[in-house]
Amino acid sequence: MHRLLGAATLAICLMFIGGQAGADMGTAAPALKTAAGSKAEAHNAKGIEHYNQGHWDVAKKHFMEAAKADPRSAETHYNLALTLDKSGDHKGATEHFKTAYDLGKNNPEIQNSGILKAHLKLK
Repeated sequence: MHRLLGAATLAICLMFIGGQAGADMGTAAPALKTAAGSKAEAHNAKGIEHYNQGHWDVAKKHFMEAAKADPRSAETHYNLALTLDKSGDHKGATEHFKTAYDLGKNNPEIQNSGILKAHLKLK
């Protein structure tokens, strides 16, 4: 009986630890900050806040406003693309990843993003 209880306890602990490790590692790519003083900064910051909480619709609205405020911000297009991907709009995500890639030539986080490369079919 004690062995069975011990094995069950161990299994539950391993599941919890495994689940925690997966949660800590996260499957979502991190949203990126815009340059300080950017016209998009306030909406982008709010979008990141909601993105990190999994509020995709609210994050999307903020990132769209940020992209409207500063259409040349690679980071806002990248963040909008991440959010569209999470929402299941892969065509829209691909369009914004392409814009982010083109505008963000000097941003290694964008240029080396695995999710961006997957959407744009880059190696």
